This record gives sequence, C-alpha cells and structure tokens, in this order.
Amino acid sequence: MASPVVPSEVSNALEVLTRVFGYDSFRGSQQEIIDHLIGGGDALVLMPTGGGKSLCYQIPALVRDGVGVVISPLIALMQDQVDALQAVGVRAGFLNSTQDSYQRREVETAFVEGKLDLLYLAPERLKLDATMRLLDRGEVSLFAIDEAHCVAQWGHDFRPDYLELSALHERWPDVPRIALTATATDATRQEIATRLQLVEARHFVSSFDRPNIQYRIASKKEPKRQLLELLRSEHAGDAGIVYCLSRASVEKTADFLVENGIPALPYHAGLDSRTRARNQSRFLREDGLIMVATIAFGMGIDKPDVRFVVHLDLPKSVEGYYQETGRAGRDGLPSTAWLAYGLQDVVQQRRMIDTSEGDDAYRRRLGIHLDAMLALCETVECRRGQLLAYFGQPVDAGQACGNCDTCLTPPESWDGTVAAQKLLSAVYRLRRERGQKFGAGQIVDILLGKTTDKVRQHGHDSLTVFGKGTELKDLEWRGVVRQLLAQQLLGVEGDYGTLVLTDASSQVLFESRQVRLRREPERPARAARTSKPSKSKATIDLTPEATPVFEELRSWRGNAARELGLPAYVIFHDATLRQIAVERPSSLTELGTISGVGESKLAKYGEQILEVLAGLSD
Repeated sequence: MASPVVPSEVSNALEVLTRVFGYDSFRGSQQEIIDHLIGGGDALVLMPTGGGKSLCYQIPALVRDGVGVVISPLIALMQDQVDALQAVGVRAGFLNSTQDSYQRREVETAFVEGKLDLLYLAPERLKLDATMRLLDRGEVSLFAIDEAHCVAQWGHDFRPDYLELSALHERWPDVPRIALTATATDATRQEIATRLQLVEARHFVSSFDRPNIQYRIASKKEPKRQLLELLRSEHAGDAGIVYCLSRASVEKTADFLVENGIPALPYHAGLDSRTRARNQSRFLREDGLIMVATIAFGMGIDKPDVRFVVHLDLPKSVEGYYQETGRAGRDGLPSTAWLAYGLQDVVQQRRMIDTSEGDDAYRRRLGIHLDAMLALCETVECRRGQLLAYFGQPVDAGQACGNCDTCLTPPESWDGTVAAQKLLSAVYRLRRERGQKFGAGQIVDILLGKTTDKVRQHGHDSLTVFGKGTELKDLEWRGVVRQLLAQQLLGVEGDYGTLVLTDASSQVLFESRQVRLRREPERPARAARTSKPSKSKATIDLTPEATPVFEELRSWRGNAARELGLPAYVIFHDATLRQIAVERPSSLTELGTISGVGESKLAKYGEQILEVLAGLSD
C-alpha cells in the first residue's frame, strides 16, 4: 500500500518541474501520477507520444532518495536521452553494450556512490548477475519500464527480454515501479499488467487524442510524386519521417527525394549499424532532414519538431499506425499524418498474412489487426473518432474533429451493391466456366469491355459479363475491388494476387446483401506552385514581427548545437523559441519566466539569447 504523499513532497515535485525543466504547471494526469509514485505506489501509464511521459518518472526520481533506474530498449538513443537530462542539470548515466569497460566502471561507481539521479539500462542487462549485484549495492528510488508495450506478445513491437522484468518486483518488492507506453488497447494493457506483475498497480489512461496532428489518407496513384507534392506545397524545409514497407522502397524513395532537391536519408535493418547510427544522429541533430525508413526506425525518437509522418505503404495494424504517426508534432505545433493507400496494399497485406509463419490463431490475429486498419482507411466518418474508438476512448457519435480529411472534405458513400455483384460475378464465372483465376487488372478490363491481347487470348470477350461495367471508370473499379477486399467480400491468393470468392461473397451474389462503398470527393485542383517557398508549420500563427526573430533564434540554436555536438531540441524546443520571439524578454529574469527555460539552461544560454534579441533591435 502506497503511503500518502505529504504536502512537502508535492511542493518539491512542482519546484523541480519549475527549477529544472522550466515549466510552471503539470499537464493532464502528470501530477497525479508523480504524486502516486513519490508516495511509493506502482503505476501503469498509457499516455500519447508528446504527452510528457518521461517527467512522470524523472521528477519522482529527483524527489525520492536514491537513483531512478529506467529500463529502455533504445540503446542507440540512450546517449541522447542522457544528454538531454544533463543539459537541464540532472545527473544521468547509462549502461549498455556501446561502452568500453572504463566507461561502464565510471558509471557503476557513480551509481553506487549516489552521484546519479537516473540510470538507463537496456532490458537484456538485467539478465546479467553482475547488473543485479550492482543494483543491490546502490539505493534504487524507483524502476521505470519505458515502451512497456514491448512485453505484449500480440503487440506490434514485442521484445522477449521484457518478459524477464517481473524479476524486479520479486527482488525489490518495496521499490515502486512505473510502466509506460504511448499505445495499447485494453487487451494489451491487461497483458502488460500481468506479465510485469503490475496487476495491483494503479492504471492511468490519458486521452489518445493528438489534436495538433491532421490525419489524411489519400488514394495511391504515383506515391513518390504525391509525396513530393505534399512536401513542396506544405512542408518545405520541415523535418519528417517517411515509412516504406521494404528496404528497396526505402532506398528508392530516399534517392528520389535527394534527386529532387530535398535532403533525405535512408534507415533500415539492411544497412550496417554504423550507417544507421550516423543517419539517426544526423536526423536528430540537423534541421529540415527527412528520414525514409522501415518501421525499424522511430521508437523513442524524442525529436519534437517532426512536422510530418508519411506512410507510403499500408501499416499492418492501427496500433503501429498510431505509434508511428505519434512521432509527429511532439511539441504540440500543427503536424501532418499522411498515408497513401491503394488496392495493391490490400492484396499484398492479405497475401503476407496467408503465407506467414505461425499457426491459424496467429494468422487470425494478424487478420484482425489488418481489418481494423482497413476500416480506418475506408471510413466515411471522422477518422480521428474511429482511431480513438479503437483504443476504447468514447467519442460522441457524429462529432467531427475538424482536423482530418473526412471532416475537412467529407467523402460520400454510395450503394455499390450492383457494382459488387458484377465484379463478384466476373470472378465467379471465370472460375466456374473456365477454371481460371486472375488479378484485379484483368477483371476490370473484362467489365470495361477492353479487347486487350490478354482478353482475346483467353476468350474473355465471350463472357456474359464482358463490357457490363462501363458505368464506372478504371480507377473507380479498382476502388470497388479494394473495398470489397477490405470488407472480406472478396479474397486474394497466391503470389500473383489472383482474386477469389469468400464465404461472404454469396451473400452479395445470391442473398441481396447491400454493399455500401466510399466515393472520394473530387479534389479541387491545386493552384500552380510559385517559386516562393511555403511557410513552415513551425512559423504558422507567428506575427510578421515575430517570424524573423524566431528564425534568428533557430539559427543561433543550430550553431550552438553543432558546437556542443547536441541535437538542437536538447538546447530549446521550437515552442520555447516561439514564445521568446513573441515576448522578446529583455532581462534574465524575464527570460526565466518562458516555458522550457529552467535554471540550468538560463545560466548556460540566457546571455546569448539576450544578445541575439538585442542585435535584432539595433
């Protein structure tokens, strides 16, 4: 049973927040979580990316006696996490396989002597007796298990080492524990609680809504060209992440962007570790870079000014999609989550499930994940509302968020029953009358009455369904195929993606089941692009007077970051620079009232910032 938090501890937490981190108030459920942990209670925290999860264990570690031990799978990012803490005056260190024996010994000595506030460990280190003996020699104030969804075997980022973390409670039953994740359904949350022996812990579930992110899903035509248009028209000069399904696609897309004058780097498991580390480091430290990556990239990325996340291929699950899009806009400024989605994505994902290793239960689970993702893509309702509902967050029926594509340009639905019957009939007749199976392209050609070489070769122009679908265009028929696959009224099999009927197909063909389909609205043509670059989303809502001040502050920050070998955001977030640009403080006292300017940063950078501002006034 956790002891009650005494008033002095509460005031200590607020004092640490203000003095160390430079914020004058807690957000959301932060204070409640922090008070609970300071009092010795265990907690399971679900909070969206950018919601301030780290403060929920960092501040209790600074208030309680001893060292906070953070379990994180992000070896490649531990240095950056420690740098960010040291920048605000927190004594932080890490132990992982990248260090030599001297560096490890130095950190271990600091831990034992109580000269650390926070110690970061990779989960696999806890399997070493030497690590457990080390923790016995020091005083541990709390255990924080970050990215806790990695413990869930049906989750999207399972790590077997996480299954061993229940040993923390068994060996140190009186040390409070906090497990944190940015995404989890109710089922995943219960699995986390069971596997980490946090069943008795208090659960804190914040809203999953990220209102600053605009969710958009577009029909895939020429995805690389669509991406280029998005970047040039809306995100010129912005940092962002582009996700692709394959390594080859990552390389081709990165090369394409570079060829078109947009700085981009590749990241995937096929690159050697040194190249991956170098590209990741550049992405974190430089402004305006784009990382083109497989899903191997992104967990724990703390870059706050990622203005967009693009998916050029369909994600496998809503959880993965939410986790990946959540890397945009951690600073709360307007950001974009854009997905290109087409027929081939559905065919490919269905085929991957059918041919995946594992038993039927595993394939069924993959199918459930994919069905939920397809439902999100095909919805005619508010996309954000459907996303929140997936995570069990109630939304008012019919309430529009006003910041997703289905709200901004509402799609229509139409009665596609006859169209579905025609298409399913074509698949049925090919199989029944000719013993043949074909992909979507041939089926559409038959319905449109195209006398192609392939149609003539197989005599498909003699089928009763030949030319019976001229009321729709080629792309419209492909949309019908895509949506029937999404609704499992049509199936796909084999390496060539041939279309087959499903058990539910007969309900449409023979039982008059109605089929509602989504019709995309005609998009207004974009105005011709001029040579004038688009305004970065980071400068949106800044006055004409404040914008050049903000840009000058960013330039100063970039130079300072390069000199210190730190990511720019470790010095100050864009949101802090924006506030400085607007308020134009003229003294250290005034600068100290800006959100994000703590005691340590004020001492390190205060005079330099005032010099920048004074120079602009001359």
